[in-house]
Amino acid sequence: MNIQLLITAFGLVLILEGLGPLLFPNKWQKYLLELSTQKQNVLRRLGGCLVTIGVILLITFQ
Repeated sequence: MNIQLLITAFGLVLILEGLGPLLFPNKWQKYLLELSTQKQNVLRRLGGCLVTIGVILLITFQ
């Protein structure tokens, strides 16, 4: 795997992750507060779903 590709992918992740707090700071705070009150099991399922979707997208579009 090319290091330049990894850096580009990481840059895109940072851009996408930064859009929420940049454009909607109040809603982002409320979202994080709500997320912090969830049970660990719910957070694990959410994380597992996100990882699974990411892997499927990488496999599909590679």
